[in-house]
Amino acid sequence: MVKESVKHLNPYIPEQTLDDLKAQYGLKRLIRLSANENAFGTSSEVAKALEKWHFADANLYPDSNAEKLRQSISVRFGIDATHLLFGNGLDEVIELLCRVILEPGDEVIEPDLTFSEYQLHSQIEGAKIKRVSLDDAGYLNLAAIKKQLTHQTKMIWLCNPNNPTGTFLGPKTIQSFLEDVPKDVTVIVDEAYIDFVDDRHASVIQLTKQFDNLVVLRTFSKAYGLANFRVGYAICNPPLMNYLQAARLPYNLSTFAEVAATAAFQDTEFVKRVVKTVVEERTKWQHFLTKQKLPFYESAANFIFFKVDNADGLHDYLLRNGYLVRNGLKAGWLRISIGKPEDNSAVQKLMADYLTTR
Repeated sequence: MVKESVKHLNPYIPEQTLDDLKAQYGLKRLIRLSANENAFGTSSEVAKALEKWHFADANLYPDSNAEKLRQSISVRFGIDATHLLFGNGLDEVIELLCRVILEPGDEVIEPDLTFSEYQLHSQIEGAKIKRVSLDDAGYLNLAAIKKQLTHQTKMIWLCNPNNPTGTFLGPKTIQSFLEDVPKDVTVIVDEAYIDFVDDRHASVIQLTKQFDNLVVLRTFSKAYGLANFRVGYAICNPPLMNYLQAARLPYNLSTFAEVAATAAFQDTEFVKRVVKTVVEERTKWQHFLTKQKLPFYESAANFIFFKVDNADGLHDYLLRNGYLVRNGLKAGWLRISIGKPEDNSAVQKLMADYLTTR
């Protein structure tokens, strides 16, 4: 029999493939700006590293400890290598955290508008979801979250920068919040988009040395351009790390993925170029939306979330003109990933034409 918590879940429905959409709309070219992918590709060092990998070893199991990647990250961030857990993308890490920590009846607090997988995996474990509205500017409302704490609260999710709003809270604000949260409540800060924050001190990774109930998540899918390789990781302390490692599937990270992630992680110049361009283009987007008098949230990520009359109509208009953006996250709002400069300019021109004629 299927567990009750799963019976009423809605399955994940992926976007149509670009090829299918192009055929459906008669398009020769379609740019996806709906999935927050890295529009600037992947470091060339990744291809070089993979060419050196001995494919004759494909019949052998990978290093279950992902030791090379583990040591690279440990040295860069100055953290204990044993405090790292790797997953087949952050999706697996999120699932594992919920499986290890949550029991039926536990309470999980999350922002009212955030990444949907937190709720999905919490519900699978039979937890009760308590959603807290963002503040008027679209930021995580930590004061309101604290008011929702009860003896049943087991986990708090903070996506920072938040998806889909892009808003960001600095480390000191998170630290102050952690000081007021009971030590038996696990606070998970998802930093999937942290590289796009224009501040090298933006991360709360170092706070894991101070707070045993803090878990920080990072991914190679965004700034590093490795979404297809599925590499994510968590940083936290024992004993939670020990339990996570015990429950983790062995060999969940292929050698192929580890080689790619290690090469990408070491090519800091590529990431710097990507981030610099994204920040510049993000600023142009904010100026454009301001000029068009379209409300938007202040983004620190590689996307921007804005409000527009007839969002469905604009979404369809952009799609028919070769650009796919994200609809359906909040009524009347669209999320656009930061693309290449020429594509951003093209979308802005299309939007200006649409808004002028409607």
